[in-house]
Amino acid sequence: MNSHDAESRHRTIQPQDWAPARGYANGVLADNGVLYVGGQIGWNADKVFESHDFIGQMRQALDNVRTVVEAAGGEVGDITRLTWYITDKREYLARQREVGEVYRQVFGRHFPAMAMVVVAGLIEDDALVEIEATAVLATR
Repeated sequence: MNSHDAESRHRTIQPQDWAPARGYANGVLADNGVLYVGGQIGWNADKVFESHDFIGQMRQALDNVRTVVEAAGGEVGDITRLTWYITDKREYLARQREVGEVYRQVFGRHFPAMAMVVVAGLIEDDALVEIEATAVLATR
């Protein structure tokens, strides 16, 4: 398969006004309507961390996931899977009430299949959480 064949079966999703992704895609939408959202961390559209707090970064990462899904023409309810990578299990567990409140503020009461993985670190040194997603949108 050549690269032209691959391009005809999917397209890259890059939210407007976001700093360009380098060496990765924020999202890839397959022709069958499956959207793969690359790991989103707690920085803003300019790749700047406005928060160095777990809850603040979690909110931003969820907002970023939502933004990629919406840029592809979807909505939060289209998300079928989330995988979370966190650097501090104790903080996550100690702040469950806040986690739930912020999650509902961003995603409402939509609860896709989820996995949580505790990691030693993330590529961006200041990142405390990274969230990737899969969504199923109507076939375009």
